[in-house]
Amino acid sequence: MKRYVYINDDNLAKDIYCDNRISNRKYTILNFLPKNIWEQFSRFMNQYFLLIACLQLWSLITPVNPASTWGPLILIFAVSSSKEAWDDYNRYLSDKKANEKEIWILRQGIRKLIQAQDICIGNIVWLRENDEVPCDLVLLGTADPQGFCYVETAALDGETDLKTRSIPSACMGIDVDLLHKIKGVIECPSPNKDIRRFDANMRLFPPFLDNDIFPLTIKNTLLQSCYLRNTEWACGVAVYTGNQTKLGMCRGIAEPKLTAVDAMIDKLTGAIFVFQIVVVIVLGIAGNVFKDKEGRKLWYVQYPKEGPWYELLVIPLRFELLCSIMIPISIKVSLDLAKSLYAKFIDWDVEMVDPETGIRSNAANQAISEDLGQVEYILTDKTGTLTENKMIFKRCCISGRFYGNESGDALTDAQLLNAVSTGSADVILFLKVMAICNTVIPVRSKSGTISYKALSQDEEALVCAAARLRMVLENKNGNILGKECPWWLGNAKAGNFSSCQKEQMKLFFLLPVLIVSGQQVRTLAEAVEQYAQLGLRTLCLAWRKLEEDEYQEWTSMFKEANSTLVDRERRVAEVCQRLERDFEILGVAAIEDRLQEGVPETIEILRKAGINFWMLTGDKMSTAIQIALSCNFVSPEPKGQLLIIDGKTEDEVCRSLERVLLTTRITESESKQDVAFVVDGWALEIALKHYRKPFTELAILSRTAICCRVTPSQKAQLVELLKLGDYRTLAIGDGGNDVRMIQQADIGVGISGREGLQAARAADYSIGKFRFLKRLILVHGRYSYNRTAFLSQYSFYKSLLICFIQIFFSFISGISGTSLFNTVSLMAYNVFYTSVPVLFSVLDKDLSERTVMQHPQILFDCQSGRLLNPSTFAGWFGRSLFHAIVVFVITIHSYAFEKSEMEEVAMVAVSGCIWLQAFVVALETNSFTIFQHLAIWGNLVGFYAINWIVSSIPTSGMYTIMFRLCEQPSYWITMILIVATGMCPVLALKYLRYTYRPSRINILQQAECFHSSGIIEPKSRSSLEKDLPSDSVYEPLLSESPSATRRSVGPAQRSDSFQSQSPPDSTHTRKDN
Repeated sequence: MKRYVYINDDNLAKDIYCDNRISNRKYTILNFLPKNIWEQFSRFMNQYFLLIACLQLWSLITPVNPASTWGPLILIFAVSSSKEAWDDYNRYLSDKKANEKEIWILRQGIRKLIQAQDICIGNIVWLRENDEVPCDLVLLGTADPQGFCYVETAALDGETDLKTRSIPSACMGIDVDLLHKIKGVIECPSPNKDIRRFDANMRLFPPFLDNDIFPLTIKNTLLQSCYLRNTEWACGVAVYTGNQTKLGMCRGIAEPKLTAVDAMIDKLTGAIFVFQIVVVIVLGIAGNVFKDKEGRKLWYVQYPKEGPWYELLVIPLRFELLCSIMIPISIKVSLDLAKSLYAKFIDWDVEMVDPETGIRSNAANQAISEDLGQVEYILTDKTGTLTENKMIFKRCCISGRFYGNESGDALTDAQLLNAVSTGSADVILFLKVMAICNTVIPVRSKSGTISYKALSQDEEALVCAAARLRMVLENKNGNILGKECPWWLGNAKAGNFSSCQKEQMKLFFLLPVLIVSGQQVRTLAEAVEQYAQLGLRTLCLAWRKLEEDEYQEWTSMFKEANSTLVDRERRVAEVCQRLERDFEILGVAAIEDRLQEGVPETIEILRKAGINFWMLTGDKMSTAIQIALSCNFVSPEPKGQLLIIDGKTEDEVCRSLERVLLTTRITESESKQDVAFVVDGWALEIALKHYRKPFTELAILSRTAICCRVTPSQKAQLVELLKLGDYRTLAIGDGGNDVRMIQQADIGVGISGREGLQAARAADYSIGKFRFLKRLILVHGRYSYNRTAFLSQYSFYKSLLICFIQIFFSFISGISGTSLFNTVSLMAYNVFYTSVPVLFSVLDKDLSERTVMQHPQILFDCQSGRLLNPSTFAGWFGRSLFHAIVVFVITIHSYAFEKSEMEEVAMVAVSGCIWLQAFVVALETNSFTIFQHLAIWGNLVGFYAINWIVSSIPTSGMYTIMFRLCEQPSYWITMILIVATGMCPVLALKYLRYTYRPSRINILQQAECFHSSGIIEPKSRSSLEKDLPSDSVYEPLLSESPSATRRSVGPAQRSDSFQSQSPPDSTHTRKDN
């Protein structure tokens, strides 16, 4: 569909299009409650507890007051709703500020000041320097005589360098005093979120122009949230407003990511639910049988002889209500609070602040911190991620002559400087192309000095190098480029390059038609290869002289293609290709991009932690390999081996992939070498399309991959390939071309670099430098996983403990579904008594940060899920059952036969649970702080304080209970007996395991205990290394069992795409950790 915007006539658009009111709010005052309630109870767990709460309203079946479930449910709902309301209120304030900002518009020859929200389609908006653009505009005029202006688009796409925008050719020459009289129509697409494209046409009505059609592109627009810079004023007509601007269309809620821990918790919750149903059915049947055979004989029970039709459901439903607490109602809130704190720890980490720029790390996604500790594959960009993205012109080869090889810097090469001073024609033409074939914007300061703004750091390096060699780009007005040099003065026509054409500029040496001698071609190919081996970025420069007739013919074709609204980009590219032929090659430029500080060390440590690395880059293969070797991606020969997958046809790629896969299988089975494969974008496209299964197997077998000349879509495909194998992936990049990869990965990390903030804004986490990734994973990721594993399993433990006691009590209460505990105790148990201590586990550290960084191998336990899996959960399940038996048996034998009140027995049982859980938390805590002591032992004091208050209320049902119990020595003896009986076996098992079967963590903990410096004794270090087999150090883990067997690629998973057979000993099975 199309949109027609009538310039300077807002009356025609008021009833058709929306105004400029921005609204990012999720709710309104009227729909907040119903909408939020719907969202809250769209989750299965909340639906479950709502059903339980509704069943408790049936007085015939409820064993306790409904408040025991309704209270916590309403509290949790209130906490979640309050958070949503607060976030939405902040969005409202932000919208209000933007909507009420005052903006100048031109109306009937007068500049008027209105609020931004009152701008309508067709209004002419007047902007001054440093003003924010309030909506999407098509430029009509600027203060620049050539119709140019400069905009900062950082808020839109994260790119920090200035971009140039120009008025349409139809508006050139219109006096500023006549702008308010312009009439015309703009034919443009319906609102969309493509910020890189705007294919439209403009027709101005007489007397300005006689209805001629002029094409409009994104270069003629100012988009919402950009800022006008270095331009006194600019004006434009509003074409998209409000939430229909390109930025407004891009806004949206990102799809939530499910962590491996969350997935495991969901599975365990499902298992507990099935167990609960089985218990309810068994006890329901037993209760009905007991009632019919024994219960009706008991005169004091007063069962009716004949009950209603639903009588058989009463006892099962009572047990369902009693057992509903098996699934902890507070687990989601507890985990959300803990994860929020994990994210804050990342934000607050002063050791992850870039000292050069002051950029801090930031956790944009607060829900996936524990996944950082389970990363198995890291897929990284090269330029700006591993390197500094500070391009320096180092060497060049012009007309077969090398410059900079001896000195290492072409700019100081005496031969090149001499050629420049003598006016060598080849060198001068080479420098001309360097200076003008780019999108660099020269900016002249008040003092007269010239600085350059560029989207590409390569272009800026070339222009700066040309300027140092006396070929200075002074200005860029319209399609005219002004240059200053001693030998050539004048103007030259130039045009902008598309992204595709920019890539072709790097590939000119591959063109079939080059007007050079065979010897020169060999020399240039040799130069390209030599520079690539040095890790330099290479760019071939070529030129072609156009005749006037050919240029005029091409211009008319270009104008026609550029005026179409349908498939404009393809048609323009086809026209440009007619011009891009018969080039004469000039030479090769080589640019250095240095590695960031700490990159090799970071990669080496993370590889020791069992993480595999993939480099995905757009550079040529030899350059990528050289960078990979210097980054410790691949070990040098003979320890390391590089296998190359190449080919231009399906057969060639098939044979190459078969050979590499066969070699990898053999090498992996012998475990002798560090194998990596290299593939370029063309071969990768064929492999993913036709040989996906064998390529997937190769990806799993190889520790390292180097993918060259890959596109952004191919980067995302590779991430998806690994995710389909259930591997946890982390993608890291710094530019807009990395966004798709970052969003596709389980964890996206963006680097706030010189290419802007686009990747950082799209990522889950942003950091200032690549080296901070080491701390993000090993420290924050590992701690987050350990803490979440304990918190989630403890939440189930405390709920199962109280539930098992209820079940045991049913056997001495006629299996009738009667509750031992009163409403207050049950409600406070989950919300207050047991939640506060465990929340402070977010401060727990099993090992110091220094030890963790010194021994990255300990990340294996997190990768394999050893701390949270069905086996570890079974241990917590057994502990809750054992502790429930201890509490119930000791309590019953101590008080039930002493003619005590039932409330006294219940209070003794609750007290025993609270004491046991305090010691359980203390036992599982590795590092105590004052906050943890206050939480654990202060919680005990709080328990008694609350119950003393409740016991002093006559109508509470617990009147004087706690006072009487605390006065009895038998109560305190019972507590000591419960703690001793419940904790002694746990302590004994922990001691035996710690002493005779210590894990890696135990060994390091012992070392830290004996040596506060954290340095391991020789014996301990050797024990640790013995526990870490050398043949399995680097492979990723998957299994969720405590044994943590490695992921296997057995014969059944082998691809049948190849006819050749692998040797019998090449079957690959990943070994146990």
